[in-house]
Amino acid sequence: MSVTAPTTAERIRSACARAGGAMLAVEGLEPATTPVHHLLDDGSFAITIPADGLLAAMVVSAGSAGAQAVLEMTDYAPLPLREPVRSLVWIQGRMFLVPDGEIAGMLDMVAADNPNPALLQVNTGSADASRGDTRYALARLEIESVVVADSTGAESVGVGALLAARPDPFCGLESCWLRHLESAHRDVVDRLATRLPQTLRSGRVRPLGLDRYGVQLRVEDESGDHDVRLPFAKPVDDVTGLSQAIRLLMGCPFLNGLRARRI
Repeated sequence: MSVTAPTTAERIRSACARAGGAMLAVEGLEPATTPVHHLLDDGSFAITIPADGLLAAMVVSAGSAGAQAVLEMTDYAPLPLREPVRSLVWIQGRMFLVPDGEIAGMLDMVAADNPNPALLQVNTGSADASRGDTRYALARLEIESVVVADSTGAESVGVGALLAARPDPFCGLESCWLRHLESAHRDVVDRLATRLPQTLRSGRVRPLGLDRYGVQLRVEDESGDHDVRLPFAKPVDDVTGLSQAIRLLMGCPFLNGLRARRI
């Protein structure tokens, strides 16, 4: 049977890769923004927290017990929709500061996959207070539970499944592609909309998502918002396969973009 949608673990990995600044919630404190949230090979998350303030002080005082925390990541649609949030990911666990002797190695490891500029502001004097720069401390969040919620409901996933999954190969380019599809190729969206149930075709159809398994459309009408997935015949792994799969969904007989010869 052909796979028609990403697994829960794949959805979470893609959401983590797309999310910018995440929010870190600790009981008794205002939520803090953390620009770096990177899944490590041991199943914990490397995160950055403001080095100066109550949060870092609380983690230090918690010592070996760690501070209970929840990391929240929001996956926003790249288009201005009525409801822009596509999914929410909550990662609950215990947070510890990374020992000084391990910071440099962990920063190198994170930067190899995620060269976030905020890494340059971790436990260094490079932050410029006159420009409003924040100095960050490097922490580790040891996972206790992971939950993702979207329009289909909420579901949890184990750490093992999360480590085995990979982000969608197109998630880094998805936002640009969807914006281009909306602005320059409404004919493609209209062709895809013909695959929708008849009851949804009268609403405003917008491109919502794109991954190796298919295309998602959002229909906005008077009754609310409706998300529909149009699956590809089989998962694709490169741009050529993606182009062919979309053409097939559109009902185009020329999968490579060729035109019939004139006789």
